[in-house]
Amino acid sequence: MTQPLQSPGRTVTRENPALALLLDVDGPIASPVTRDVKPDIIADLVALAAAGIPVIFNTGRSDAFISEQVMEPMIAAGMPSGTTIHAICEKGAVWFSYTAEGPGPIHVDHELAVPKAYGDDIRRLVAEDYASHMFFDETKRAMVSVEQHLDVASEDYLAEQKLFDADALDIMARHNLNAAILDHHAPGSDDTADYRLDPTIISTDIESVRLGKDLGASRAVELLAAQGITPLSWRTVGDSRTDYAMADWLHHNDHDVKHVDVRPADGVPVKPYTILTAADLELAADVIHDDAGGAFLRSWREALDI
Repeated sequence: MTQPLQSPGRTVTRENPALALLLDVDGPIASPVTRDVKPDIIADLVALAAAGIPVIFNTGRSDAFISEQVMEPMIAAGMPSGTTIHAICEKGAVWFSYTAEGPGPIHVDHELAVPKAYGDDIRRLVAEDYASHMFFDETKRAMVSVEQHLDVASEDYLAEQKLFDADALDIMARHNLNAAILDHHAPGSDDTADYRLDPTIISTDIESVRLGKDLGASRAVELLAAQGITPLSWRTVGDSRTDYAMADWLHHNDHDVKHVDVRPADGVPVKPYTILTAADLELAADVIHDDAGGAFLRSWREALDI
């Protein structure tokens, strides 16, 4: 079942495409189990981008991860010359664009980076106490992140993650830095926090509170505007409650947007814009993550007859 893409009477041009895609990566595009991207998803991304649909990744992942797991497979799949893909990484702190010829310059907002001394202490903490369950992500340029080993069971990792998060907060205090865990409201901390811990099902990101999927959405609009592109509508896609910030920012700034939640069991909030799930494609409730993300990509490709 395909979804309507635009309102009647709106003229589609190369500068005003029917829609633009703003995509979280872990979950909707890359499997949270294997961390890689299925060939069918790569093929649909290439086809949509080649047809003039802006494809922008908005992720907490590093530019190195996007290059390896998304850019290189898209180029290998035959991404046409002249097609530009934008990648906003580390929740807005790092961004770059790529074409069939490869990546362009890497941009880093160093003002949003976690202090290096703190990152060094987290690296030591992981090596000494948590190396059996997680690893320190050496590819991050602004955030500090740790991630579950692929061979560790999810329930084991999540139990260890709670201990790590508590230790990471203690180290933050020793550096005289203010921090809070996302959605954890400790009296006297959240209102003054400069940094936050954002635990996911496979990782913990430690980051400036100024980072977020809303910052990524803002950068996405700026990157397209620099190309002279103003989409008629947007589709944002994510697998967590924090991903709604993409659609929140776009709606607040008067863009037409619908949000796709590929893991709605976390809870679907009430929003002033349309929220889509796998059920809108008449798929079963257990179709989640990249299975759901891939189904939506294919539905948009079919609706556009690409």
